[in-house]
Amino acid sequence: MTYGTRASDLAAPGQLAARAGNIATEWAPTIARVLLGLTLAWFGYHELMTPQLWTGYVPGVPATSDLAIVLVLAHGWLLLALAVAIIAAIRLRVAAGFAALLLVQIVLELGVRGGLTDLTLRDVGVLGLAVCLMGETRQRAVLST
Repeated sequence: MTYGTRASDLAAPGQLAARAGNIATEWAPTIARVLLGLTLAWFGYHELMTPQLWTGYVPGVPATSDLAIVLVLAHGWLLLALAVAIIAAIRLRVAAGFAALLLVQIVLELGVRGGLTDLTLRDVGVLGLAVCLMGETRQRAVLST
C-alpha cells in the first residue's frame, strides 16, 4: 500500500461501477420514454408542416388526393398526441400500446412497399422501444401514472 492510500479506496472503482449501474437501471426507462416521445413528435411535426411529402405513404389512396393530405394531417396530430402522452407518462402503457400499433402499421406498409430497407429497420427499432415501454412500470419524472 502506498502513502495516502486507504484500503477503502481500493474498493471504490467497484462501488462506483455498481452505483453507475444502479443509476442507469433507474433512469433507462425514463430516457427510453423521452426518446420515443421525441421521435414521434419529430415525425408528427414534419407530417403537419409538409403533409405533401408524406402522402405517398398513405395506403390505398392516391398520393395527389386531398384525402391523402387529410389522412397525413390526422396521422401527424395522432403522433404528436402520443408523443406528449409518452413524454409526460400519461397512461404510458396505453399510449405506448397505441404507438406500437401505429408502428406495426408503418412497418408493414414500408415492408410491403419497399421490402427490408433502412427505413423499415429504423421503424422496427422504434416499434421495439414502444413494445418495451408497454410493460415498463418503473418510471421517473412522470406527470401521471
